[in-house]
Amino acid sequence: MLAAAPRLRAVLMRLAQAVPVVAGVVVISFLLTRALPGDPAVYFAGVAADEASIEQTRVAMGLDKPLPVQFVHYVGDLLQGDLGQSLSSGRPVATDLANRLPASLELTLTALFLAVVIAVPLGVLAATRPGTWVDHLCRVLVTAGVSLPTFFTGILLIYIFYYLAGIAPSPLGRLDFIYLSPDHVTGFYLIDAALMGDWETWRGAAEQLVLPAATLALFTLAPIARMTRAAMLTALSSDFIRTARAAGLSGGTVLYRYAFRNALLPVVTTLGMVFSFALGANVLVEKVFAWPGIGSYAVEALVVSDYAAVQGFVLVMALLFVTLNLLIDLLYTVIDPRIGFDAQ
Repeated sequence: MLAAAPRLRAVLMRLAQAVPVVAGVVVISFLLTRALPGDPAVYFAGVAADEASIEQTRVAMGLDKPLPVQFVHYVGDLLQGDLGQSLSSGRPVATDLANRLPASLELTLTALFLAVVIAVPLGVLAATRPGTWVDHLCRVLVTAGVSLPTFFTGILLIYIFYYLAGIAPSPLGRLDFIYLSPDHVTGFYLIDAALMGDWETWRGAAEQLVLPAATLALFTLAPIARMTRAAMLTALSSDFIRTARAAGLSGGTVLYRYAFRNALLPVVTTLGMVFSFALGANVLVEKVFAWPGIGSYAVEALVVSDYAAVQGFVLVMALLFVTLNLLIDLLYTVIDPRIGFDAQ
């Protein structure tokens, strides 16, 4: 219990530090959505509406009130867990986001898993074999991942594997039309289909996931591979590595137990940032592959100036980032016990 007390205090401190961040996101998102071009009342009243109908729509949407009054009402609804009503879908924003968030997370986490599986070993090999073909391959992948836009990579993969080779399914969402969606348990099709024992649907969902996940993985593996290579080069040139080698330890022990573990901290930090970037970059990937995630939902809401939907999206993204940063801080102490909570 005594050992857990500093950890609990640190978690509570991190959560307290996140409150001003979330409050700032609420204020900024509220003001920026009101600065969007266009009048949502005009859009939802219809092209044939007269001024009276537009004004009536504006009153019904609460847009006739001063901005401070609108903000107070918005914050009051947030404190009750109400993100508002989406004018474009007609459903509560919380319901829309809950239905679409698993699709975005499934895509992002799969892409991040693929990126880590490829980038970390590649970075380690490049650091241990500088100047070889492995090192040059790492540089090529890093350059390609940074320079190629995700929408271009997605379109190129569709053209090669769907149009030319014909081995990929149609890029039209999470499942082909010949499959039925699995019963909703987690919202992750791969997990839900596996829980049902429906391996045919699982295979269909996995096939649909390959191209968009590969597109996003190419974008995310570049910084991971670069940081892994740089961190390993720094670790391998350190004094404690020379001491370990002089003590007669095996090459594998020196490489993985000492060098790689010490290089993990900057890699984990990069993973956190990459995950944040990937959640933003998957907006384009979702549009290219007709993926029904929160990114495409936010784009559609922006087009019609759907204030509640845009604000809900920004708030959910901010909460995801805060949660991710907290998990990374906790992971630091697992990787390196010398990083304690007492000093934080």
